[in-house]
Amino acid sequence: MASGKSGQRIEPSFGGNDGDGGDLRVDASDRVAGGGSKPRRAKSPERGAKREKRGRRAGGRGSGRSGSGGGFFGLVRRLAYWCVVLGIWGAIGVGGLVLYYGARMPSATSWSIPERPPNVKILAANGDIIANRGATGGEAVALEDMSPYIPQAVIAIEDRRFYSHFGVDPLGLARAMLTNVMSGRMVQGGSTLTQQLAKNLFLSPERTLERKVQEVLLAFWLEQKYTKDQILAMYLNRVFFGSNAYGVEAASRRYFNKSARDVNLGEAALLAGLLKAPSRLSPARDPEAAEERAQLVLGAMREEGFISDSEIKTAMSQAPTRAKSFWSGAEHYVADMVMDQVPGMIGEVTQDLVIDTTIDLTLEKKAEEVLAERLETEGGKLNASQAALVSIDGTGAIRALVGGRDYAESQFDRASKAKRQPGSAFKPFVYAAALEIGRTPMSVRNDAPVRIGNWTPENYDQKYRGEVTLADALANSLNTIAAQLVMEVGPQNVVKLAHRLGIDSDMQANASIALGTSEVTLVELTSSYAPFMNGGFKATPHVIRRISTADGTVLYENTYDNPPRVLDPAIVSEMNRMMVRVLTDGTGKNARLPGWEAAGKTGTTQSFRDALFVGYTSNLATGIWFGNDDGKFMKKVTGGGLPARAWHDFMVAAHEGLSPSPLFGTTGVQPVFDEGGIAAAGEMPADGFDAGSPDVFPERPAGMDGVESMDGMAAVDQVRPAEQAGGPIPPAGVGETTGGTRRTTLFDLLTGG
Repeated sequence: MASGKSGQRIEPSFGGNDGDGGDLRVDASDRVAGGGSKPRRAKSPERGAKREKRGRRAGGRGSGRSGSGGGFFGLVRRLAYWCVVLGIWGAIGVGGLVLYYGARMPSATSWSIPERPPNVKILAANGDIIANRGATGGEAVALEDMSPYIPQAVIAIEDRRFYSHFGVDPLGLARAMLTNVMSGRMVQGGSTLTQQLAKNLFLSPERTLERKVQEVLLAFWLEQKYTKDQILAMYLNRVFFGSNAYGVEAASRRYFNKSARDVNLGEAALLAGLLKAPSRLSPARDPEAAEERAQLVLGAMREEGFISDSEIKTAMSQAPTRAKSFWSGAEHYVADMVMDQVPGMIGEVTQDLVIDTTIDLTLEKKAEEVLAERLETEGGKLNASQAALVSIDGTGAIRALVGGRDYAESQFDRASKAKRQPGSAFKPFVYAAALEIGRTPMSVRNDAPVRIGNWTPENYDQKYRGEVTLADALANSLNTIAAQLVMEVGPQNVVKLAHRLGIDSDMQANASIALGTSEVTLVELTSSYAPFMNGGFKATPHVIRRISTADGTVLYENTYDNPPRVLDPAIVSEMNRMMVRVLTDGTGKNARLPGWEAAGKTGTTQSFRDALFVGYTSNLATGIWFGNDDGKFMKKVTGGGLPARAWHDFMVAAHEGLSPSPLFGTTGVQPVFDEGGIAAAGEMPADGFDAGSPDVFPERPAGMDGVESMDGMAAVDQVRPAEQAGGPIPPAGVGETTGGTRRTTLFDLLTGG
């Protein structure tokens, strides 16, 4: 080491081999003054170079690890870090959304389960269910009462972790999201049954973020407030199953015509399968798609351990469900009639109701079968496409009603809503009015051309029989005699009697009413025949016996047990004897019942548009109509043809197992003959004649005291004076007879003399 000038100490300079070691110098500022601390020791150039090389080698090895193992773990660490960061911010964001949308909802303390729309359960006379009506279409069924396959199937296909999650299923949601991402479209939904219930109960179906958040909050609330079984029961009784059926009971009756209590495994799988797309998968719309979906449900049930392989094999061997496109069965015409009447009896329906009806389901099914069979076998060739039937007992209780050929095709009730001309089926009211003013079944009239104003009625066969009794005229449905009688009685009085007996429709009081030109419904026409059956009492048609709440409180009960008398027993007796002959000797021979005394009347309207037969026994009064909705002509179908044959078929079945009994007033009765003359047919005044009050039927003429007949009913047993005063007699001398007056005896009638 050498000393420089001016006493300066100079350190030598060393250069490294790599040229990057730099000069190590100490300038004047680094000197230590006086006797201070020791000066720092200069580093050896060799040691610095070695240390630098070691650093380079270490750096090289580090770079190698970063490119291989160290770089991967660093990436993982960085991903984990950012996931945590994003998760925290995501949670903050979700929490903010929940707080925001939750704040827009009403306070949880005010939340409550909305009432299920009221259901109306309609029962037959024996307690069997006819139908359920209301917004849901079925009553609520307790979870323990329904088939166990139903909840199992729904859980298996819709929410497998239903009994373990807390209202929201994170695993199910993640699986659904992954499936949807992989498929590129919406394949699965992550909503639990609880969420679906929350949506159905409280929310609109729109798909928005706000609605989804509210759905989750409501699901949490439901899980906190109700048990799993309660939630499942609410869901199954409210969810939509397609075809206007809400709840398992409505769906079971809609598709299988049975209660949810009786559903088998295959049917339960089909119901559960509908929940994915109720309208598209409905067996009423696409039975193949519904069955295919049901197979998937069965597989899911097996995976969950609900059923065995043998049970699946049995279920798959069952025939696929074939449901009609609408509620089917004639009993639904009855259900519709009931629902039309309920508001007028109790007002608006605001709670579950049970309605007891007068319907006999056995008779209802038989009536439907008879009409369907006749239309199937004869309707096509006779150009008759529709039919209706109503059957009423002596109190007016409707025991069977069929409003058309097929309820699934047309829900219009042709029995209670369609007004049509009754034709000659209206004539019994004309004859009853004539008997009330003193005519008798043995009164004689002249069947000949007659003119009333500008109207000239003709008989169906366009033939004239000359002198006939009223009994013969009714049996053979002679139009000329009915026209004469309506003018003798007065059209207004015929209308009054028809209203008195039960026809409510407005009728025109003109001469043509004799041939049934005023339109009426089949129900009111048939019920107006019932007074002939029951001895003269009004039979107000009714189908509802009682309306009760679900807990048994009676809201309405009918009061038709004390009907007013509308016909004199003597008139009833005479009318019954006359109308019995319609079946035994006249136009209604096809309706005769073996072993039973029956009476009735045929009816055919102009150009064969309508054909009717209304008849009765001591047990039932039944009316049947055949025709077409568009009023097209049938091929010469008369009331004594197709309707009479259908009436026979139904009444034979309806009276099976019953002991025959005679009609009122037809046993132990002597015929009453007419002591007067024959009124000649001819030109008659066109105006009607008022011969009595519409509210009180005429008293029986003097000298007509009755005796007790074999059946305990009052019956005529005396000779009635001829043509008691009560109406004008047409002028004689016009027509095919001279209008001579002579005495008519039973011998004369039997011998034709």
